[in-house]
Amino acid sequence: MEAIQTVEQFNDIISSDKPVIIKFYADWCPDCKRMDMFIGEILEQYNNYDWYQVNSDEVAGLAEKYDVMGIPSLLIFQNGEKVAHRHSAYTKTPDDVLSFLQEELA
Repeated sequence: MEAIQTVEQFNDIISSDKPVIIKFYADWCPDCKRMDMFIGEILEQYNNYDWYQVNSDEVAGLAEKYDVMGIPSLLIFQNGEKVAHRHSAYTKTPDDVLSFLQEELA
């Protein structure tokens, strides 16, 4: 999963005409570390999509702009617009994440 370092890079990535999946996280977040333990297998299953991650402490303003109230959160963007958002409370297990992806990318 490629890290996004700047707002400009983020804006360029989300302008894709194909859906892109972005994980918002922070280094201090225990649920983010838990997600890291299972997200690899999900990335393999959904490897036809581009995946990125944003450290919400390092790239200021994006979490607020896109209503990321808790982390980790998964957002799907296409053509510069947020098309789906799964908040932190619903990203704690592989099943949570898979059901989100199945619903939104079917």
